[in-house]
Amino acid sequence: MAHAPASSDAVFSVSSLTALLREMLEATFPAITLEGEISNYRPNASGHLYFTLKDEGAQISAVMFRGRAAGLTFAPKDGMKVRCHGSISVYAPRGNYQIIITSMEVAGEGNILQILEERKKRLAAEGLFASARKRRLPFFPRTVGVVTSPTGAALRDILQITRRRNACVSVVILPALVQGDGAAETIARQIETANDFALCDVLIVGRGGGSLEDLLPFSEERVVRAIAASDIPVVSAVGHEIDWALSDYAADMRAPTPSAAAELVVPVQADITQNIASYRAELYDAMHARTERMRLLVKSFDPYNLEVRFRTIEQPLLARLDAAKTALVEEMRRKTADTREHIAHCVQILEGASPRTILARGYAMVRDGETKAIVRSAQDTAPGRTLEIIPAQGAIRATVTGC
Repeated sequence: MAHAPASSDAVFSVSSLTALLREMLEATFPAITLEGEISNYRPNASGHLYFTLKDEGAQISAVMFRGRAAGLTFAPKDGMKVRCHGSISVYAPRGNYQIIITSMEVAGEGNILQILEERKKRLAAEGLFASARKRRLPFFPRTVGVVTSPTGAALRDILQITRRRNACVSVVILPALVQGDGAAETIARQIETANDFALCDVLIVGRGGGSLEDLLPFSEERVVRAIAASDIPVVSAVGHEIDWALSDYAADMRAPTPSAAAELVVPVQADITQNIASYRAELYDAMHARTERMRLLVKSFDPYNLEVRFRTIEQPLLARLDAAKTALVEEMRRKTADTREHIAHCVQILEGASPRTILARGYAMVRDGETKAIVRSAQDTAPGRTLEIIPAQGAIRATVTGC
């Protein structure tokens, strides 16, 4: 829709001019694709997204309402280069023009993300990211190595935090390019140098935040392999918390920021001193308690206590011995009396069956005078045979005159 030029003497109100400009912009740019870098990103609690799109020479306000923002497949952030589709309008209360975004995508990252994903899968298949090969960081490193830009804010943060947490920890700086051509080569070479000369106990490899392209050196295969081959434990600290690089997967530990890496690696000296004092007190108390128990135990072994304890053990045994001895004597007496009674009874039986006893009653035993055979019947002898008659006392010889 075309508008006639306004005459020089025409007087507009601010609202009418703004409405006119809005009508002209909306009619001229009903659908536009705009590419730029996100700045001053301000997500609203209601779900709307407010930010600025800028390039080297200009900037424009941008808004993406909640219904459209819900369909985003990525998290926008400052410094991210995006391609937006929408329409141009004017926000009357502030009098500035803006783009109302209907859809938005990351600009220039599609191919990079695909390449990184394929590289990640290939290196993972080789076992470079396996959790089994990751090592624990040393509890108290004497020297911390830092592979990063010597002029970057990341190094200043690491040095500041290290000094604040523990002044006894030394820091070895291994300067490296962290973006652009040759960055991956210098990063990998400095990691190898730290290992070749055993320069430190733990190694921080990283940089501050930046775009995906800025962080690419830390995803290069050369760097990933250098980290995986490092004999020194490595902490990867690339960008901000939402940033990820393949070095994070190969390192022994990933820190969300370089500052967080320094806090992970460097223990607080005051905490260590306090822990040592606490352990020392616990050790002293344990030793004192054990010594006291030993003293009481040794005291219980003086001569008097030993005798009392011995008597306490001995007395029941002596009582049992006396009782057993008494029972044994009584049993032996009973057995002796029973045996004597039994013997007397047997003697009585034997004496009652003795031939001498029978002979003493008036009986006599008759034997043949020659054969000494017992004569039990008249048929056992004959007239003229000599008999020997044995009464209770003495012997009588007789001759048989008749049977």
